[in-house]
Amino acid sequence: MAEQQATLAGGCFWCTEAVFDDVIGVHSVESGYTGGEVTNPTYKQVCDGDTGHAEAIRIGFDPDQIGYDDILDIYFATHDPTQLNRQGNDIGTQYRSAIFPHSPEQEAAARAAIDRAQADWDKPVATTIEPLGDWYPAEDYHQEYFAREGDNNPYCMAVVAPKLRKFRKSFAQRLKRQEAASSGAQPLG
Repeated sequence: MAEQQATLAGGCFWCTEAVFDDVIGVHSVESGYTGGEVTNPTYKQVCDGDTGHAEAIRIGFDPDQIGYDDILDIYFATHDPTQLNRQGNDIGTQYRSAIFPHSPEQEAAARAAIDRAQADWDKPVATTIEPLGDWYPAEDYHQEYFAREGDNNPYCMAVVAPKLRKFRKSFAQRLKRQEAASSGAQPLG
């Protein structure tokens, strides 16, 4: 089956990119901006909160290896979907929890995933489903940020690393590292 795409916003894109980089069946993860009104926004513009964009990731995945439902379940398990326009200390609409479906089927799956996620939370899930708009890749220095800078960046150590530990513990069977270890291949990273 042909590669498909998923576009998700779950706070800082360094966090969500780092999680999905390690998922079996995910072939690409690109950090970027979507959901706003400004053409070709910069990181500074998005961080200022005036463009309407969310920090998001665009995932390329093989649906024969991982389904969209599984991607959404990982997404909901690795950020707090009950926080409106924030993730931890990152505050503003640019850090909102949002799903940008690529098809009516993805939209239906997103609604079902929100219902599944709501069963895990005492507070209402604030994740929105928004129309897929223009996609603007983030600046090069944001791509693969945690893989390059994670050990040297206090924010990454305090915020991204704990999310990765939680993900790797909860979804061990989905890890590329696990796949590499069981096949005798060298683990990634």
